[in-house]
Amino acid sequence: MQIALRDRTFDLKKEERVVIPKGVDHKPVCPEQCTVLLLEPGGTCNTGNAGGALMDSRGSGFNF
Repeated sequence: MQIALRDRTFDLKKEERVVIPKGVDHKPVCPEQCTVLLLEPGGTCNTGNAGGALMDSRGSGFNF
């Protein structure tokens, strides 16, 4: 799996992890199927500031 940022790309192998700071544009890229665990605060918009038809307005439903 790769995480593409505007200025670089992280190549992640099994059991590796990366923390993307709030407000940093990023794009997960995976040419093959993989399983990930994504943690983010409740109410985080899944499309960032982009909005649009893919935005989930229901919220996560989880409160940590």
